[in-house]
Amino acid sequence: MTLTVSAYGASDPTKPLHPLTIERRDLDPHDVLIEVKYAGICHSDIHTVRGEWGRQPWPVAPGHEIAGIVTEVGPEVTKFKVGDRVGVGCMVDSCGECAQCLDGEQQNCEKGVVFTYASTDKHGQTTHGGYSTHIVVTEGFVLRIPDGLELDVAAPLLCAGITTYSPLANWGAGPGKQVAVVGLGGLGHMAVKIAAAMGAEVTVLSQSLKKQEDGLRLGATSYFATSDPTTFRSQRRRFDLIINTISATMDLDAYLGLLAPRGAMVCVGMPPEPMSLHIGSVIGGGKALAGSNIGGIPQTQEMLVFCAEHGLGADIEVISADQINEAYERVLASDVRYRFVIDTATLPALN
Repeated sequence: MTLTVSAYGASDPTKPLHPLTIERRDLDPHDVLIEVKYAGICHSDIHTVRGEWGRQPWPVAPGHEIAGIVTEVGPEVTKFKVGDRVGVGCMVDSCGECAQCLDGEQQNCEKGVVFTYASTDKHGQTTHGGYSTHIVVTEGFVLRIPDGLELDVAAPLLCAGITTYSPLANWGAGPGKQVAVVGLGGLGHMAVKIAAAMGAEVTVLSQSLKKQEDGLRLGATSYFATSDPTTFRSQRRRFDLIINTISATMDLDAYLGLLAPRGAMVCVGMPPEPMSLHIGSVIGGGKALAGSNIGGIPQTQEMLVFCAEHGLGADIEVISADQINEAYERVLASDVRYRFVIDTATLPALN
């Protein structure tokens, strides 16, 4: 037996998103049924439903920044009970047996992680995400949202939060460290908040100064425009860590020149085109250019606890389901500060 639920998604990459009816599987022994309260809009959702990351298993209901309430649990669930405040991020299952999974790095599962939407689960069914009223997830991929976080501001933490927390934690952001954040958008604004809460001195590097006031409010101590060529001269060899959040091509050599010796630049955005690099930019000074892709379940839970302890939630604009298509266009125009969150109570009722 399955559960029929209301959702919003795409049936064609060239057409607007629209109301859908989708099926959620009956609970397995370790499954949790979650009533979705809020779902964040990530740029990855747009790439997917518009076919920019390849052909998809249409229809697709996206959304991997999910916050809600447990309404039912399978008979062998031990981690959660009805009424718990929970979240679901970018993945909903993995093999659980490979070295990466056993090390809590499920996002790097050697047999292939099951993503929250547009993926195939162990039952052979297409996964659908949080633009829906309910979702069923195995308990090992459900996160507990601490009481100190409201569900609406917590939802984006399940992607934007962990995507930036992971490299900051893994590369040692903290007191005495100079951290630069490239781009002040959905990812960048969380990177600034988290790095500042870790005790680092934070600088925002953005194309212009139009968001300077926001950057300083969020925790940065300095802000520079990358369109100003003097920035790359005045800030040369300054930073221990650069978190690059933008999904556009850039002059990598110029940015690597901003790193102090043995510094690292970590990319969390995915540009559509390849970029060139002169290897001397990393050899000189023993620098590193790296990438980071979300984090495992243990680190994601760690991030939620950290954010609750420091009062960090995303800066959001809550929208109704019928505003999703407009929100997509505004994301593409950088007209949001800094994350859209869908109130799923506004999804169309089932007939």
